[in-house]
Amino acid sequence: MAEDKEKKAPAKKATAKKAPAKKATAGKAVASKAAPKKTAPKAAVKKKASGKTLVVTQTGSPIGRQGYQRQTLIGLGLNKLHRTRTLEDTPAIRGMINKVGHLVKVEGDAA
Repeated sequence: MAEDKEKKAPAKKATAKKAPAKKATAGKAVASKAAPKKTAPKAAVKKKASGKTLVVTQTGSPIGRQGYQRQTLIGLGLNKLHRTRTLEDTPAIRGMINKVGHLVKVEGDAA
């Protein structure tokens, strides 16, 4: 019976995976244990604040509304009724407020 088992199960070949060869650097010494230097991120360019602000208060619920309206409220920093945020008066914020104008109340409106 031992011979039958040997015939049925062919011997598996031992395959050794070769490690990828390390590339030699031309004229540069590479420290194997040293971590690469991390560079500081570039400073973000901020626009100058115009000094105008809007006070936006959520007055309506996003329940039953389209998904983009819920995401717009989150983008404005509103997620619960009667929450208030003071936001800079920019065209982007104005556009977001126009999309969900029926769900928010805006104060400090210059226009």
